[in-house]
Amino acid sequence: MAGIGLFRIFDPKVRRHLISDEGEVVIDEVRHHWVVFTVPMLEVVLAAALLLTMATTSIGGQPVLLAIVLVLLAHAFWQFLTQHRDRFVVTNMRVMRIRGVFSQTVATTPIARVLDITLQKPIIGRMLGYGHFVFESAAQDQGFREIKWVSRPDDRDLTIQRVIQRTGLRASASVDVLQGDEDSDDDGTGPIGMDSAQEVTTAAPAAASAPAQQSRPGPTGSSGAKSIFNSERGNWTDES
Repeated sequence: MAGIGLFRIFDPKVRRHLISDEGEVVIDEVRHHWVVFTVPMLEVVLAAALLLTMATTSIGGQPVLLAIVLVLLAHAFWQFLTQHRDRFVVTNMRVMRIRGVFSQTVATTPIARVLDITLQKPIIGRMLGYGHFVFESAAQDQGFREIKWVSRPDDRDLTIQRVIQRTGLRASASVDVLQGDEDSDDDGTGPIGMDSAQEVTTAAPAAASAPAQQSRPGPTGSSGAKSIFNSERGNWTDES
């Protein structure tokens, strides 16, 4: 538990990049698969072996070996930080990639702009449980072209597809509202609480009664609204 808490110190603090006042939440935060830490761990093991050799034997060149140990440990720690802080984040609004140790790079794009996703799983990846994502979208130049070393790639692919589908449905509903369509039911053809059959039933009598109302002459001298357009004179008048 203490080790996990120590690792969290080096987390990139993803939630500080969320638009909280707009209701943005993290759907999935993708870390690299443990296989990317193989080389740093081997370097640590090699450095430990050299330290043990220096401590148990009187081998010459102690300063050189100590320098090699320090270089191995420094390189392993740097690789660990680089891989640990490289995160791919899926929210209900967009996708982000956050990376960098001292200088940080944050690339974002709306989830609706993600067009096609290719999941690549090599043989070793299928055995160890990792894969690579290749995104075809307008955000290719922002660091989303390839997301490598993704753990549980099948589950992550399904998660991204669900978010894209739900975002597409919300976008379609927003377009209908902007166009003045008050439909919000599943068939997309009528007002709230009305299905297609009800619309056809109510629309048919309305269409049949419209010509009758137009052809019915208004009563003379009625107190209703007056027509203020005189077609014979070709101008606007108020007949009294």
